[in-house]
Amino acid sequence: MKLNERSLAFYATCDSPADNAGFLYKRGERHTAYHRRWFVLKGNMLFYFEDRESREPVGVIVLEGCTVELCDSAEEFTFAIRFGGAKSRTYVLAAESQAAMESWVKSLSRASFDYMRLVVRELEKQLEEMRWGPAGGCGGCQGSPSSWKPKPLGLERSLERLPALPAVLPKENGCAVWNNVPEADRPPGTSGCSRYDSEGNLRPPPPPPRRRASSSEAGSTGAAVAESTSTFCQLHERYGREVAQLRQDWLERRDP
Repeated sequence: MKLNERSLAFYATCDSPADNAGFLYKRGERHTAYHRRWFVLKGNMLFYFEDRESREPVGVIVLEGCTVELCDSAEEFTFAIRFGGAKSRTYVLAAESQAAMESWVKSLSRASFDYMRLVVRELEKQLEEMRWGPAGGCGGCQGSPSSWKPKPLGLERSLERLPALPAVLPKENGCAVWNNVPEADRPPGTSGCSRYDSEGNLRPPPPPPRRRASSSEAGSTGAAVAESTSTFCQLHERYGREVAQLRQDWLERRDP
């Protein structure tokens, strides 16, 4: 991106929020006298104006590859912006109070993109440690993303504490017993297959379940019933004839 004086002046005076702003005393490059200037910090650019109402900045300091440190000077509350290199310029500034100096030193030290890059890397490292745990947390092994599982929440933890149901539920007279509490310890009036009713009296056992016959069994049963009916009719007719013959013989012997 190409920058010129006009674009820098627009950026310095636009309505975008500033990271810090206020009056500072700036020492001249050739003359050691201090001049009161209005400073505005936006991103990694430190603009300074003749006064607060100026429309264009007098200069700009790009805060990359520099260090901000306190310095000894005749003026109070002074600090310096130093750049690496033999011919690089050092900017000496002085604040109006101790609190203002500390605020400016802190904001200027955090203005560079190098600092923001370090902060982002540190935050990414902390996020990775929160997700997978520290590198040496489990004997030097670090969990992989595929093997990582979230910790159970309150509902899942409460479900883990519940007793496990048996694989095959016991039954009493065809009724499944869901409660694993013994009958002696079970209070009367409980629902389910309890032996006691709501008044505490011993209730009779439930009747055994009826067995439902299949279609094939129903057909065979019907045939057996029909066969037994026909056999009974034959026996009835046979014994009926014998009884009639015996009655006839008895009548004849009675009346000779």
